[in-house]
Order: sequence, then structure tokens, then C-alpha cells
Amino acid sequence: MTETLSPVLPEHIERAAADLLEAACKADLTLATAESCTGGMLAALLTDVEGASHAFDRGFVVYSEKAKCELLGVEREMLDDCGAVSRDVALAMARGALRGSDADIALSVTGFAGAGAPGDEAGLVHFACAVRDGPETTRECHFGDIGRGAVRIAALEQGLSMMTAAIDQASSHASPSAA
Repeated sequence: MTETLSPVLPEHIERAAADLLEAACKADLTLATAESCTGGMLAALLTDVEGASHAFDRGFVVYSEKAKCELLGVEREMLDDCGAVSRDVALAMARGALRGSDADIALSVTGFAGAGAPGDEAGLVHFACAVRDGPETTRECHFGDIGRGAVRIAALEQGLSMMTAAIDQASSHASPSAA
């Protein structure tokens, strides 16, 4: 019996991760993650499925601003201008994950899982999904002040959904159309 994160995560999220990895394997695509507020939970989830290790290249846990700059090449000026929890930083993180990996698709997550500094919106999370030599998508979610764990689980669900959509899109563009 394989031990998983299931005592912590809802079954539908584990199923979504398994489905994502199956789709990545079928499409011969590899994945990478760049995570801040989820603290590596997405990478852990993607390494929890047996037989799909070739579909996940690596994960970057970049909780601090310094880590975002050093590991992903996010510009310090961007962090100062936009804030670490922003669409622009999420895109820079996803692009940095692609540059720093052999992955075809990278997903980034940056947000406020709980109460932050005054003025920070608990539950605000930005996502970006970048496809090597392909499209980039972003998503902004306002999960609300539902607790750190609940925000992180909701973020996993959104991230898995975005990566699945990117695989579907990449596969549909790579497949010759039937005439």
C-alpha cells in the first residue's frame, strides 16, 4: 500500500493529481512548480503518485522574496513595485521555473494563506502557468479568510486545474487534426 498525503488532502485532489500526471505521461510532457504560500505541497502531491516520476521534473519552494530572486530570477524591483503576491510576480515565477528546469509546463503559486501584514488580503492567491514556447495563463483567486490549510488546499485544486488545462491545450495543438 502506498502512503500518501490523504490524511491531509481530500480524495478529489489526489485523484486530480493522478489524472494530471497520467495526462502528462500520455502527452510526453514534464512539469515543474514554483511555490510560495503552498510551501511545496503541490510538488509533494506530484511526487506521491507511483509510476509517474518522469512527468515531474522539479519544484521550487520560494517562500521568501530573496528566494524568489535567487532561485527564479524574479527582479527585486518587481517585488518592490508589485508586491510578492501579484500577477506579475506569479508570471515571473513560472517563467523562472521553466528557465531553471527541463519542464515543458510550470505552475507558480504566490499568495496570502492567512493573515499577513496590515492591508494584506487573507486568501488572495495568484497563479501563473507557463508552457515552454507556448501560452501563459494567470488566475487570481480570492478564497477569503478561511484558514491557512483551507487556502492551501484550494490553491492545490486551482493549480492542478491550470496545469491540466495547459496539458490539454498543448496536446490539442500537437495532435494533427483529423480531416
